[in-house]
Amino acid sequence: MTEEPGDSGARAENPPAPSGEHEPWTGPEQEPDSAPAPGRSRRVRRFRLAAWVALVLAAIVVGASVMWVNGSPTEAELREKAGLFNKDRLRIGVKTDTPGIAFQEQTGRRAFKGFDIQIAYLIAADLGYRPDKVDFLAIETEDRARMQALDANGRFVGVDLVVATFSVTRDRREDPSVGFSTPYLYTEQSVVTRSDHPGKITSLGQLEGKKVCTLGTSTSETELARATRATVTAKNLISDCAEGLKDGEFDAMTTDAAILAGFVAESGGAFRHHDIALEKTEMWAVNAGSNEALRTLVDLALYRSYADPQDQRWEQAYQAYIDPLLPASPNVNVAQAEQPCALPPSVRRWPWERTLPVQDCPSR
Repeated sequence: MTEEPGDSGARAENPPAPSGEHEPWTGPEQEPDSAPAPGRSRRVRRFRLAAWVALVLAAIVVGASVMWVNGSPTEAELREKAGLFNKDRLRIGVKTDTPGIAFQEQTGRRAFKGFDIQIAYLIAADLGYRPDKVDFLAIETEDRARMQALDANGRFVGVDLVVATFSVTRDRREDPSVGFSTPYLYTEQSVVTRSDHPGKITSLGQLEGKKVCTLGTSTSETELARATRATVTAKNLISDCAEGLKDGEFDAMTTDAAILAGFVAESGGAFRHHDIALEKTEMWAVNAGSNEALRTLVDLALYRSYADPQDQRWEQAYQAYIDPLLPASPNVNVAQAEQPCALPPSVRRWPWERTLPVQDCPSR
């Protein structure tokens, strides 16, 4: 077999141009410019997105680090500062003689019952204490600022908190031994007489010349002294005033309406409750003394109770212990039926931790 001229067994690398065409050959044919391949474009976008996310995360980490170092304390840090980590039991000073508010049964288990007791349990639970880890100690009015209560042996001992119808005043706020929480109940001063008292009492001035009993070192004693020259007897226990009123020793007794309502309800019609239309609001608050970290934790518990619609403990306490007192005290503003507004205390929270809405409180 003979080879054709020019046939070397392989195709020529540069074939000649067709006959009659004389355009010079310029090399292999090339594709025109086009957009980058789809795969490469996706990789670029992913890289840019990853870089942006990394920058955002870095900013968050830096910001969180600054907050962590310079911001408010966390709840755990507050517990440590408050001295709760190694404390097995919580001591709370309470009244023992106010029906509906704080009353200790004198028979059986000698259990404590009342609105203040439930508020104390509410706070203790948020501090990490079950009801069986809470010790209630009897505290008298003049000892609430000192935070000294009587133990089972009749000795004065310090307590961690005081939940004992303690009204907020300017003088008490200025006392360095008193550390008030946000208020947990609004009430007002009122007057109770025997049911056979002639006429209705609408002001403290009408007690002029009367024998009146009240709690010593209380806001009620101060208001009574300003308004009238009545013969005033100050007692350590409001139950002593109630006994004296029943026996005819006194013509009237005066203190916060929420306290008096329990005695009126238990009197079986022997007592009559009078609204004296004082504008001043009595605001009950918890005393945590000089323990600022503990006071902040108490504020946090009351704020959660106020702001969380799922938390009905305050409402349940009111319904269980104050609502039943109201029928015996018609036309008397015994106590506001809503928890006082509470703002969130300064406690550091991570963005992913559950938070509650911040609401504005009307000026107090």
